[in-house]
Amino acid sequence: MDADSSSKPQIWQVVVILTIGVFAVSTAAIFIRLSMAAAGVQGVGFSLVVAALRLTLASLILLPAWRGVRRLQPSRRAWLYAIAAGGSLAVHFAMWISSLSYTSIAASTTLVTTNPVWVALISWWWWQETPTKQTILGIAIALLGSILIALGTVEAAESYTNPLLGDGLALVGAWAASCYFLLGREAQRQGMGVGSYVAVAYSAAALVLLPLPLIWGTSYAGYPLMVYVYIFLMALVSQAIGHTSCNWAVRWISPTLVTLAILLEPVSASLLGYLIFKELPSVGVGIGAIAILTGVAIAVLGTRPRAA
Repeated sequence: MDADSSSKPQIWQVVVILTIGVFAVSTAAIFIRLSMAAAGVQGVGFSLVVAALRLTLASLILLPAWRGVRRLQPSRRAWLYAIAAGGSLAVHFAMWISSLSYTSIAASTTLVTTNPVWVALISWWWWQETPTKQTILGIAIALLGSILIALGTVEAAESYTNPLLGDGLALVGAWAASCYFLLGREAQRQGMGVGSYVAVAYSAAALVLLPLPLIWGTSYAGYPLMVYVYIFLMALVSQAIGHTSCNWAVRWISPTLVTLAILLEPVSASLLGYLIFKELPSVGVGIGAIAILTGVAIAVLGTRPRAA
């Protein structure tokens, strides 16, 4: 999937791959919950195990992409950006996967997809890109939605162990995902192709995450076989297929369209959560989720394209 080895696809091919990618990403929350149920364990320690194994397996799946890294010989700056992006990705998964131990699938996946809002704010600070009035309006609506979700999870607190903590972890996950996106964009601007970039970033994230469960006092061994099966499926479907497909699509169509498509993730994840776990979000969470998705869509559509 490196830039120099890809011929331009037809638009329907991009749409099909992006659709598959968004659905694949949506399965992550389901596989996480299934692995927690199979293990009979929740909490930060087990979440770190899931995050570390997910990124390690995804890195192994993408080992062939390292041939492109060696062939293209990216610049030192590209390497630094890609490694920093991997560090941000590690924080993203550690926070977001942990959030699913404490709050609902709907609240967690909606809050973690607010990253376009934070990207706009970081771009304002980093590149002095003044947001448009439409972007500011979208940010305000999304923040209001976040408050509604917080109130909605308090309302449903008896159903989850610590919903406010879970919401906060998902939000930190969104901030880390924003840094991952921006640093990854810079790595690719420095000449690193998509395939090379994800191989480096996933590997860096795995190296950051691998020692954390042991530091936390949690073992990688001793879980039922199905726990490892679910984590492998997450690495293959959600990470290697889902995330990589979305990264690939950005090269061929507007990043705005890709971002808007990714907003379907919490919708798909919430639907799957209801079908598999009978998990129905509260009215407050539902209204807040709609407000967030609307606000993010408005903010994305109001963002000025950045010159290359």
